[in-house]
Amino acid sequence: MSSLYTRSKEFPRSRRAQPESPPASPSPTAKALRHERLSRLESAASNPATSDPYADRASARARREAREARLASLTSRVEEGSSRDYRKLYESALTENQKLKAQLQEAQLELADVQSRLEKVAQRQEKTSDRSSMLEVEKREKRALERKMSEMEEEMKVLTELKSDNQRLKDENGALIRVISKLSK
Repeated sequence: MSSLYTRSKEFPRSRRAQPESPPASPSPTAKALRHERLSRLESAASNPATSDPYADRASARARREAREARLASLTSRVEEGSSRDYRKLYESALTENQKLKAQLQEAQLELADVQSRLEKVAQRQEKTSDRSSMLEVEKREKRALERKMSEMEEEMKVLTELKSDNQRLKDENGALIRVISKLSK
C-alpha cells in the first residue's frame, strides 16, 4: 500500500507562503452588514413575541445562550482585529464547545424525559383501548345472554301452556274412559 503513495522527486513538497502582514480591515459596508446582523440577533433574543410559542423554556434558554455565545465570539473577533492570539481563540472555542456540549446533554436529558412521558401516555392509551374493547366484548356477551334469557322465558311460557294442555287432555281421557266403561257394562 505504501508503494502507491510514494512521493516522486519530480514533485517536491511545497508550502504556501503565508503573508506576514495582518489582514486588511473590513470595508465600511462589511462593518455595516455585521452590525446589522448583530442588531438583528440581539433584537431576536430580546423579543419573546418572535420566538416559537410552542418551544419550552429549556430550548429557548439553549437558543438564547447559543446566540449570546455567537455574539460574544463575533464581538471578540471584531475587537481582536489584526492582532490574533491563537491561544485565546483556542480557549474561547474550547469554552464554547463545552457550553454546547452541556446544552446538548440538557437537550438529550429533556428528550429522554419527553420520550418516557410519551411512552407512558401510549401505554395508558393502550390500556384504555384494551379496557374499552373488553367493555364492548362484555356488552356483547350481556346482550347475547339477555336474548337467550328472553328466548328461555318464551320457551317456559310455551312449556307451561303445553303442561296445562297435557293435564286437560289427561282429564278428558280419564272422563272418556269412564264413559266407555259405563257404556260397556
